[in-house]
Amino acid sequence: MSNEKRTMKRNEIDEKYKWAINDIYATDEKWYEDLEKLKGYTKKIPSYKGKLSQSADLLYEYFRMSDQISLLCDSLINYAQRKSDEDTTVAKYQNMTGQITNVMMYINSAGSFETPEIIAIEQTRLEEMFRQKPELELYRRELELIRSKKDHVLSEAEEKIIALTSEMGESAENIYSMFSDADLKFPDAVDKDGKSHQVTHSTYIPLVQSSDRVLRKSAFESMYSTYDSFKNTCAATLGAQIKTVNFYSKARNYKDSLEASLSDNEIPTQVYHNLISAVHDNLHYMYDYVALRKKLLCVDELHFYDLYTPVVSDFDIQINFEQAKETVLKALEPMGEDYLKIIREGFDNRWIDVYENQGKTSGAYSAGARVHPYVLLNHKDTLNCMFTLIHEMGHAVHSYLSNKNQPVCYSDYSIFVAEVASTCNEALLMRYLLKNAADKKEKAYLINYFLEMFRTTLYRQTMFAEFELKINELVAQGESLTAQTLNEMYLDLNKLYFGDGIVPDRQISLEWARIPHFYYDYYVYQYATGIAAAIALSSRILSQGESAVKDYIGFLSGGCSKDPISLLRGAGVDMATPKPINDALKVFGDLIKEMDELYS
Repeated sequence: MSNEKRTMKRNEIDEKYKWAINDIYATDEKWYEDLEKLKGYTKKIPSYKGKLSQSADLLYEYFRMSDQISLLCDSLINYAQRKSDEDTTVAKYQNMTGQITNVMMYINSAGSFETPEIIAIEQTRLEEMFRQKPELELYRRELELIRSKKDHVLSEAEEKIIALTSEMGESAENIYSMFSDADLKFPDAVDKDGKSHQVTHSTYIPLVQSSDRVLRKSAFESMYSTYDSFKNTCAATLGAQIKTVNFYSKARNYKDSLEASLSDNEIPTQVYHNLISAVHDNLHYMYDYVALRKKLLCVDELHFYDLYTPVVSDFDIQINFEQAKETVLKALEPMGEDYLKIIREGFDNRWIDVYENQGKTSGAYSAGARVHPYVLLNHKDTLNCMFTLIHEMGHAVHSYLSNKNQPVCYSDYSIFVAEVASTCNEALLMRYLLKNAADKKEKAYLINYFLEMFRTTLYRQTMFAEFELKINELVAQGESLTAQTLNEMYLDLNKLYFGDGIVPDRQISLEWARIPHFYYDYYVYQYATGIAAAIALSSRILSQGESAVKDYIGFLSGGCSKDPISLLRGAGVDMATPKPINDALKVFGDLIKEMDELYS
């Protein structure tokens, strides 16, 4: 008989562990009433076409209407999507999600005249409108952001052609997703006792985390030998994606694809280059870590399939949800009572959907609804799940404060800063746990956990970012992305980032083929900048106390009222310089020394 716990049905879970979805709509009928209100805007929006420059009153009315639409969409989307995620087998809520998605598509289409009309307004005329209607000042930044795209907005006919290519533009990502997620199958891995283990995308990491080195190697070879068999298909698909990205950047008159991508979040390209340069300057810490891992695993040679297994064996921390909440509150005490009050409000008023149930969507996330944030967990009694809780509550507080302190038009924050608040919380939790570790083994286990955050998030994601930049540059120069070119480039980067202390396994040259983020258009660098900013901010909070907390709360309350770099500067971190990356990696270096001393 299996010892595994049966996954509960949703109606078997105590209400206190389910999120209070009825805080948005008391009934489904109320949702449908608001959906009809939203549909009404598809007819109202076109009435403004050709009139945005006619009067300050009309322009102000239009933006006020946009805010009302945003509020409706926020409630409609959150209710339908959260209900759908509670149990993905319930077709009704999948259908409701589809309905709101379709209505939003019609609304976006109806308002397609907005950008070209606003760009066409003469600056002198716009300033006159601000004087005529002082209330319009609220939307000055939003108007300036739209107008900043002037050099990259095409004629009406050209924009229509670009719009018609949008579905084709997603083809490479869609093809890759179907190939990698649906069609690709991997041979079973075999452990030291000859037992077979299924290899899938979801089982791969647990397999290479195993203490059984035979199993780790077998899973590694299973994964990459399979991608090797399809390397030319993968190369052609990734090549098509990069060509698409470069096409759109050229069509919209950007210097290159990097500028085109980062401009959407108001991020200077120098931030991207600074990240890569700073990590290169600190690769000696990674080489030290590789040497330490080899030493602690007691292996003659360290291979890439040895990178994920814990160096501290036979240790586990069991933490139930109630204990996790208590620890989170203690770890966040440096943030002050105002911050803790929000966390307690979330804990006490059912912001969180805690446990797994049959049909519930996997993973974890925070959704920043206007009524209050909603946090989805699938909690198990593990250290990792406690980190997930504090991570998602960091997002939740960020959304809560931005929504409370910013008008609708500036309440949403940029993806560039999204991971800062969550990772800052994780860093504070780790500092608390290390300070209160019961013994040497627990401390070593925690340090290993922290070291892996740095390796996988700061170093590895920067390596991904550098690879993505290189392949974009090759395509921009008219080169083809062949499997051989991609393999050689990727292997060389692994040698650079991990050094001579690890065997350059040929299979790792295929890793690029299994990374879906290369289809997300310069997305991964934000994981690395996010952890660097978070480490800097958490260190500042712990060392400077109340003044640093005040600056940090100001950042969390800022939404998108300023560009992301300016918001972070206000919190005391300048991501336009390499300093936060250098400082974060020094912490990594100090942790390596501490770990080494524990085992010396």
